[in-house]
Amino acid sequence: MSQERTEIGSLGEFGLIDHLTKNIDLQNATTILGVGDDAAVIDHFGKQTVITTDLLLEDVHFDLMYTPLKHLGYKSVVVNLSDIYAMNATPTQITMSIGISNRFSVEALEEFYEGVYAACAKYGVDLVGGDTCTSKKGLVISVTAIGEVAPDKFVKRSTAKKGDLVCVSGDLGAAYVGLLFMEREKKIFLESPQVQPDLEGESYVIGRLLKPEARKDIVDFLSDAEIIPTSMMDISDGLSSEILHICKQSRLGCVLYEEKIPVHEEMKKAVFKFEMDPTACALSGGEDYELLFTIDPTEYEKLVLNEQISVVGYMTDEEAGAKIITKGGNTHPIKAQGWVHL
Repeated sequence: MSQERTEIGSLGEFGLIDHLTKNIDLQNATTILGVGDDAAVIDHFGKQTVITTDLLLEDVHFDLMYTPLKHLGYKSVVVNLSDIYAMNATPTQITMSIGISNRFSVEALEEFYEGVYAACAKYGVDLVGGDTCTSKKGLVISVTAIGEVAPDKFVKRSTAKKGDLVCVSGDLGAAYVGLLFMEREKKIFLESPQVQPDLEGESYVIGRLLKPEARKDIVDFLSDAEIIPTSMMDISDGLSSEILHICKQSRLGCVLYEEKIPVHEEMKKAVFKFEMDPTACALSGGEDYELLFTIDPTEYEKLVLNEQISVVGYMTDEEAGAKIITKGGNTHPIKAQGWVHL
């Protein structure tokens, strides 16, 4: 990477936007007009439009001491696309707005946008607008994602039914364990800058933190298998918080089985270095961006074909509450102890 530093002020706001967006290559027929006008124009040709937005703040949602800017650009896009997929929809466009201080150079922002464009290319999404502004305190990132879905095929949190199976994609808790390692190394560095970071063998959990992926493959699989979940959301704040959202909005209870909750072997090995319980991390960690969904039990046979989906429990009457049955056979209430943003 070149060591040149171009001051943002030398380009001006519109010059900076032109510089960062000059190589946009539109991928979707639904994008009629992209960056360069007062607003973008999108036509979803009779499909319904799904919109979500996220705010990411330095030192609240990310720490630039251990988050490379390219990874941050990628993750900023992915976390929004995850919300679109959680509606059983296909993301098509994003807008990206950033608040920046003069400690960032044009080269630093180019690195950030490399990650943005890499995510757009991977998921087939067009960047169609945004804004830049001076920030007095840290980096501010605001992303809006737009998607499309066939009429009335979107999936809400409030439509689970009693007896539905509770399913999750992938594995849980690894991103949180990656965060534990990064925070540990940051603390050591601040106290002893000469000490080299000790992260050997932890690439899986650190990758889950710094470069998450949205589960487009799961939504595609459900579509191909002709399964429409009865409810769905993505897991950004930990399994316990998210299942309680579905319970509350669907007015149901649930039973989860600890032994069914998927955790990766690398995560298990890593978490023991902190003398923590893998299940606790899976329940209360966050930033996994896996999908949590419920299906009618009659669809179960179709799910068995996909190793990336685990059935972890079932929905019950509201009066029964939300419970988890441990590996030892004990029953405990599920409590929301996930990531708190406020």
